[in-house]
Amino acid sequence: MTDDEAREAGATIQVDGAQGEGGGQILRSSLALAMVTGRPVIIGRIRAGRDKPGLMRAHLTAVEAAVAISGAEVEGATIGSGRIAFTPGSIRTGSHAFSIGTAGSGTLVLQTILPALLVAPGPSTVTIEGGTHNPWAPTFDFLDRVYLPLVRRMGPGVTATLERYGFFPAGGGRFSVSVEPRGGLVGFDLLERGDVIARRVRALVSNLPERIGEREVRRVLERLSWDRACGQTDTVDAHGPGNVVEVEIEATGLTERFTAFGRTGTSAERVADELVGEVRDHLALGTPVGCHLADQLLLPLGISAWRPEDSGKARGGAFRTGPLSRHATTHIEILRQFLGVRIEVAPEPDGRTCLVRVSPPR
Repeated sequence: MTDDEAREAGATIQVDGAQGEGGGQILRSSLALAMVTGRPVIIGRIRAGRDKPGLMRAHLTAVEAAVAISGAEVEGATIGSGRIAFTPGSIRTGSHAFSIGTAGSGTLVLQTILPALLVAPGPSTVTIEGGTHNPWAPTFDFLDRVYLPLVRRMGPGVTATLERYGFFPAGGGRFSVSVEPRGGLVGFDLLERGDVIARRVRALVSNLPERIGEREVRRVLERLSWDRACGQTDTVDAHGPGNVVEVEIEATGLTERFTAFGRTGTSAERVADELVGEVRDHLALGTPVGCHLADQLLLPLGISAWRPEDSGKARGGAFRTGPLSRHATTHIEILRQFLGVRIEVAPEPDGRTCLVRVSPPR
């Protein structure tokens, strides 16, 4: 049986969790796509590419959230498990709450269940407790300022509210998200950045001297030659110490955001310099979509391209970005396996950028 025949027959999808980058995203995206398509999935060798393979607490919470959202039957959902079998049911709308219990990323748990809620038959509200700002996941601010505005462009109403900050390693953060589906997802193109209309630098400091954030902001502004009015430092309440510095670039086409995390033994200036390097690289490329956003856009665009009942709407889309991360290339293979959509990555003449196009199945 070919992959196309298997999809049409509703056969169980077999996913190798060791493929590509071999991390937790394979698990989360597979669960998301299983819920959207209604297809059972078996995921083996979970996180085989990590030092501690198998399900960690945050990954298990994502599985538990997917079970609650879809009324799924699941086998193997235990800490350390390297294999799960997940058979989704119907999407359950309404109010849901999930707690990771560690500083594991709440935004990654949300991204596991959000695709299903975007195409659900009714509105939902989700509250998640855990990490809101940690170095291995999108921050809440990225979710709120960069990702969700693009999701709203696709049709659904989605709003996020931060109730408490949660930094690594203490965690303890909380946020809620309201989702109002509006008949599927409409595709779009992001080919030009447009004019930059605002630049912002913001440092967050929790249970640490405020001067750490002030030094980070000052360094970023100096190295990027931006006006002092672009920067601010905020002291926030959280369960433990934490520090991040973020740069936001608002353009007519979209908003992008870049983050660096303070850590013990690393000066504020070095943290700022790491951020400056990432921002400069992005601005030099001239593309609208940064590395991390490129990875995250693939799934909603893939669903937009796949859903047959949305044939009267724009399906799929395209965006320009820099070199794709291993996360993104792995994500592409998962989308092809579940949805059969066409995803083309075309290098551009400058040799540094590429055009990614997501199209409906043939």
